[in-house]
Amino acid sequence: MSVRTSLGIVDTPPHAEPERPGRGFGDHWFALRNRLLASPAFQRWAVRFPLTRPIANRRARALFDITAGFVYSQVLVACVRLRLFDILAEGSQTLDRLATQLSLSVDATTRLLTAAAALRLAEHRRGGRFGLGVLGAALHGNPAIAAMIEHHTALYADLRDPVALLRGEQPDTALGRLWPYAARDRSAALGPPEVAAYSALMAASQPLVAADILAAYRLDRHRCLLDVGGGDGSFLTQAAAAAPELRLILFDLPAVAERAQAGFAKAGLSGRSEAVGGDARTGPLPDGADIVSLIRVIHDHDDDIALAILRSACRALPPGGTLLLAEPMAGTAGAESVGAYFGFYLLAMGSGRPRTAAELSGLMAKAGFARMRLLPTRRPMLVRVMVATKPDA
Repeated sequence: MSVRTSLGIVDTPPHAEPERPGRGFGDHWFALRNRLLASPAFQRWAVRFPLTRPIANRRARALFDITAGFVYSQVLVACVRLRLFDILAEGSQTLDRLATQLSLSVDATTRLLTAAAALRLAEHRRGGRFGLGVLGAALHGNPAIAAMIEHHTALYADLRDPVALLRGEQPDTALGRLWPYAARDRSAALGPPEVAAYSALMAASQPLVAADILAAYRLDRHRCLLDVGGGDGSFLTQAAAAAPELRLILFDLPAVAERAQAGFAKAGLSGRSEAVGGDARTGPLPDGADIVSLIRVIHDHDDDIALAILRSACRALPPGGTLLLAEPMAGTAGAESVGAYFGFYLLAMGSGRPRTAAELSGLMAKAGFARMRLLPTRRPMLVRVMVATKPDA
């Protein structure tokens, strides 16, 4: 008998005793706590007693929000598809005028705006008018988020039966079709039509994190940056502005690299950039760079492929070269929901998992890197940055 772990197979004795639930002091305490919280009598007392009432109400709201989360997300999708935030950005509007602009009945408009106001996407104004709420205003100023909201309709379709997804009974998923490189056996043969959708999504979402990465780590100390899995080149385009003397190499699937090369030419970067086609999982990477970046790449892959990519990056670097790895990480304090989100997103995609900084450090060490460091970022929920060094020979 064997047990699969995150990094391989661990043999176990064939006649091992079944594991029994722990019954230490901590387990007894948690069991007591859980019985108490589940008791209707305790719940009634907690909402009556002045000292516990605020805690009970906060937990009730949190549980309701989890239960109603899908409805909230669909309200958001409706707002984005109807361009509600664009309309309200022009100024507050009456319900009648909004109904006309949204092509909805007044009743449906009232229902949508009431929900949007409850979620702080819109807000009530004087005279029965509605304007942008604080969250709606933030979203309106960031088109990358709107692109992700539209994209999430594929994820919602894949989560229609989450148990089937967890059991592997749903092999054909919408996200798997959108991100075809997740299929190991056919990614190298993808042509322009197959990569167009996910390249466009990467182009829309990359600016959301690129500025935070470039604020966390200065690139002007390097001479040449190789961006592996760089998509349409959005990150390298921003890196070029941050470090004007930096040479740029993009490596991605051939059809993606072709799109990136055209983008570099349009941005006036042809003289200092090149896009190389290939597969980082199976082949060597271009040499000549003293820093390799992996931006939201490693969490897209299972451990064996992630390790292969890291080893390729190490081989491509000279002694003393730098690896820059940036992605959302599980276990981030204050952003624990990141692990929940990406855990199911990547499951639906068919490849990868969210990893903690410690797990990533372990993979980097196995790949041959040393001196791993986690750098502070402005919005760790969106992206965290780790750097490592290839040891001197």
